[in-house]
Amino acid sequence: MNKISVYVLAFCLSLGCTSVYSQNNNRRITTSNEQNSDVFYHTIERGQTVYAIATMYGVSVDDIYRMNPGSKEGIKAGAILKIPQKDAATVPAESLAGDYTYHTIQPKETLYSLSLKYTIPAESIIQANPGLSTSTFTIGKTIRIPATRIETLPTTEKKSVTKEIEYTIQKKETMYRICRKFNISSNELIKHNPALRNGVKAGMTIKIPVQAEETVVEVKKMPGEREVNALLSAPKDIKKVDRIKIALLLPFMTNEPVPSATTSRFVEYYEGLLLAVDSMRNMGCNIELSVYDTGNGVQKINEILKEDALQEANLIIGAVQNEQITPVANFAQKRNIKYVIPFTSKNDDVLSNASVFQINTPHSYLYSKAAQAGCDLFSDYNIILLDIKDKENKTDFIKAFKSEMKTRQMEYKELPFRPETFQTDIEQLLSTTKRNVIVPTSGSLDALNKFKSPLRMLAETKPEYGITLFGYPEWQTYTRECLEDFYALNTYIYSNFYADNLASNVQDFYTLYKTWYSKNLINTFPKYGILGFDTGMYFLGAIRKYGSNFENNLDKINYPSVQTGFNFHRVNNWGGFINTNLFIVHYKNDYTVTRTELK
Repeated sequence: MNKISVYVLAFCLSLGCTSVYSQNNNRRITTSNEQNSDVFYHTIERGQTVYAIATMYGVSVDDIYRMNPGSKEGIKAGAILKIPQKDAATVPAESLAGDYTYHTIQPKETLYSLSLKYTIPAESIIQANPGLSTSTFTIGKTIRIPATRIETLPTTEKKSVTKEIEYTIQKKETMYRICRKFNISSNELIKHNPALRNGVKAGMTIKIPVQAEETVVEVKKMPGEREVNALLSAPKDIKKVDRIKIALLLPFMTNEPVPSATTSRFVEYYEGLLLAVDSMRNMGCNIELSVYDTGNGVQKINEILKEDALQEANLIIGAVQNEQITPVANFAQKRNIKYVIPFTSKNDDVLSNASVFQINTPHSYLYSKAAQAGCDLFSDYNIILLDIKDKENKTDFIKAFKSEMKTRQMEYKELPFRPETFQTDIEQLLSTTKRNVIVPTSGSLDALNKFKSPLRMLAETKPEYGITLFGYPEWQTYTRECLEDFYALNTYIYSNFYADNLASNVQDFYTLYKTWYSKNLINTFPKYGILGFDTGMYFLGAIRKYGSNFENNLDKINYPSVQTGFNFHRVNNWGGFINTNLFIVHYKNDYTVTRTELK
């Protein structure tokens, strides 16, 4: 098959209980009488898009636009959307959304009341919503109600019962003969027939107790309200794993004569993961790693998923193309295996699959959090958006940033970039009573080169302006050309990955990698070798400490990352987890760099 011996590949690569009511705030969604069985209500969370919301409920974007006309112009966190219940007859069997009714939790509703309302066991509701707890069973939250209903027919059971039969005593019969005939003691016989105390007489009719099997009809008793509602706060045991089994699925393209640059990055990711495995083994962790070459398309994936190592895995990492990711995600969900998607941020499986952990943050969540961070950092600044028409314009981020400023009633200015008059134009907008921050609308190096020199000159000749620059993740790849400018302009960037080359843990990793593989990391961002190491250390450490169901203790996992931080957030009560970690990197005037992690 395609399974690659870990050691062979490593060698080759080295060469080249109380009633819990829904509580939240006084926000009113709709009353039970108002609620239409054909619709339910979704409260928009930060970072969500209409497309993502439609996908998680198995409806179309047009369905949402039709029921919420204003949503076509944009949606806002905290607003409420009306969502149509999907028609089960039109949902494909392989659909991620499945056959569910969606319910928006109303005031005073409990798990018990919903169990009665939908005639379904409370355990089935919890099973369909793995993220459901006292903290998520709140007014306005949506949950899935599975199609299976409580069986209304009574149950039947065969039981042994005692019955009495009548018997007429024959001539010459004695007490002894009757007892022997019916296998009963004389005391038991007299107990049922007190008249026998006066003697046995022919012609008497007596009662004989006999054992018989009888089908008993029994109606199963429903658990009580207190018992049902307590399920939301029931402690969840840690499922310890003695030997952690990992399956790594990457397109190594072993059939290609010369590996491409992309393939080399995946090899580097594997090498970084091997370093994490070795580190965890040195801590006493028992690990079995199986590695597979997925190639392109789904043919190899389908074969790999038949392997015993996949069936028995605690953790699956990898697959790159969406057509490969979906079958792996479905496989993991059916077997309750944790599945880590390390690279793409554009996969939808996480929206309806509780087994999925998506490391690369979807842009909508990233921009929303970065906009919040920018407003927190520069709430007292004079904010100037520098509009540079460029092929790499950050339209969605700027939109999110403007929306956040508007929500907070923060003022900002906009300046179209004109190279011949830029210095004069910008100076007219600068404040002398506040610090000033410049936010360009493009993240490209070409855009940065257009304004950084005149802006730096202004910052150095007129320090009273207190000029600061706020920019983008890709700026960390420009340090060879722009590092001095970043320092001079007191630059901040946001990013979901960052490795400070001067930090001791980064230096230690570079040394370890070169010792193992006799080469340096590929000079790209993010560095896949460190990504593989961080991923392995985080998830192996999580399983080692909190078992195969470590998702119940995510808030307790604090891994000091080398490059990629982890802060997983469940997308809804039934879906998987996306990584919402964000770094704010600050290039200071004193030529130092700090990395602040925002949870």
